[in-house]
Amino acid sequence: MNNQDEVPDRLPPEGESLPKDVSEDVSEDVSEDVSEDVETKLADLEDRWLRAVADLDNLRKRVARDVERMRAEERDHAAAAWLPVLDNLELALSHAAQGDAGGSAVLEGVRAVRDQAVGVLARLGYLRHDETGVPFDPAHHEAVAAVPRDDVPPGTVVEVVRPGYGDDRRQLRPAAVVVAKQAA
Repeated sequence: MNNQDEVPDRLPPEGESLPKDVSEDVSEDVSEDVSEDVETKLADLEDRWLRAVADLDNLRKRVARDVERMRAEERDHAAAAWLPVLDNLELALSHAAQGDAGGSAVLEGVRAVRDQAVGVLARLGYLRHDETGVPFDPAHHEAVAAVPRDDVPPGTVVEVVRPGYGDDRRQLRPAAVVVAKQAA
């Protein structure tokens, strides 16, 4: 070897080692390369981990939304099943009221069952709407007839044929109503 500062042109024979300063330069280069490689891999793994955590968070949010949507759909389905029962109770009450003054025990029993069914729907979030004297609202009412009336403004609900259930966000059905029109 010519000089200690120079790198040898060829490797030493097997069993001999490189001069000390050459060996230090090589190990520094190797450790810098390894260190950079490790840092790159670490940064890549950290990025992948953060993405996986974000994906998991998004999945949790989507599942929560899906569960809430499914609960609302099931609540709608259960509440809709009550509607024919209520309709039949209403019909029984109207027929009983026509034939009886309303004092019979059967009539009171049917009325109590109807009130209980209305209460179940209200607890499920579907309030009953059977108001008269309010303006017709196509979002909440279904007009089944129009009658000439002078005592109320045109477009006013004068009779509820079938009550509606629900609110602006979730409506089972609109109220079937008779609406006032201008008298001829």
